[in-house]
Amino acid sequence: MSVLSVIAAALVAVPLSAPIAAPAPLAGSAETWQRADTVTEWYDTTAATIAAAGASAQVTNSRTWAISWLSAARALRHRPSPPAFRDAALASALHRSLVTLVPSRKQELDASLAASLARIPEGVDKRRGVAAGTREADALLAERDKDGLDPQSVSPPYTPVSSDPGVWRPTPPSFSPGAQSGTRDAKPFLLATRSQYRPAPPPALTSERYVKDLEEVRVYGAAGSTARTPAQTETAQFWLGSSLTLYDGVLRAAVVQSQDRSQSWRTGLVALFHVALVDTQIATSDAKYAYVLWRPVTALQVTDPSWTPLHNTPAHPDYPSGHNSYAGAAQQVLTALIGPRSRRPYTIGSPTLPGVTRTYTDWKRPADENIDARVWSGIHTRIADEVGVRLGRDVAAHTLRNAVKLFS
Repeated sequence: MSVLSVIAAALVAVPLSAPIAAPAPLAGSAETWQRADTVTEWYDTTAATIAAAGASAQVTNSRTWAISWLSAARALRHRPSPPAFRDAALASALHRSLVTLVPSRKQELDASLAASLARIPEGVDKRRGVAAGTREADALLAERDKDGLDPQSVSPPYTPVSSDPGVWRPTPPSFSPGAQSGTRDAKPFLLATRSQYRPAPPPALTSERYVKDLEEVRVYGAAGSTARTPAQTETAQFWLGSSLTLYDGVLRAAVVQSQDRSQSWRTGLVALFHVALVDTQIATSDAKYAYVLWRPVTALQVTDPSWTPLHNTPAHPDYPSGHNSYAGAAQQVLTALIGPRSRRPYTIGSPTLPGVTRTYTDWKRPADENIDARVWSGIHTRIADEVGVRLGRDVAAHTLRNAVKLFS
């Protein structure tokens, strides 16, 4: 069965659990009013909500996206589902989820819901949609309660296992404790175990591959590198920030360019993207803290204490790269569901390089740039980047193969 067939099967029709008696129909209403693109509208609302008041941990924000949009996708599986039902169900599921998970934005979210519902003619379809969306959100919120993806659980105190060569230790300049070690203990959406796709161990410190990769970081990733070109420096700066923020524009382009698809399909795309990314981040944390490979800055300062990377090193082990596992998972989901190329060129910006945009025509090039960027930033070895992409693709492929379980 193809991936698209799996998604279609996942969104099979199920009856509403509590039918509401229908009043006399309103003449020419539910099927003919001027509809907005509710999917894109609420996509932007979700992004704005998290940008304004999201959690401190990226994976917690990924969880917010996943729960909100999966509850909406579940609500849209109900039949019959005329336009009034679908718009009301989607808006209500997203509103209930986001208000619960980001309560500080209640006023803004209430206004967004009111605007969405005001466009929908009164009637049984609207009421059924509101009820279905709210019900599915409440059910999924209960299902994911205490799943270990809150910021406190994600980053508990972590003590390095040893000070031996090759083992991770806090890095300059802040020498912060290890972060995100608790993500590996969180409850996945679809992975059977956190280590299900754990990559092979990193190469030995004396291996040809590791020596070569470390030398590449030394030459191209140094703060004062004369080998790194201005274009390479720009790439490193462009992809420096949060993967969730950077890929918001990529996924949005896919959503906007799929307006000829059904509302259920587009909602499912957003849901599956973020479900895959939550499980990818759990798998990445598992591998990082299973192998606890030291960062390039630590290795390089053994022989040259003055060596400094272009960008400060994040406070967790090198292998595999979290930025790149995110990029790999995103590439896999979008390639499987849309194809290797976008329908039209799309342009994204970067919060760490304001005023600069980049335009792409496929889903692979951003992942390729992420691989290079982390090397040129001086914060990852290339093997950690490449293995990260493969890990993300493996976990995302698992999500898509098992997508029907999310709706059963």
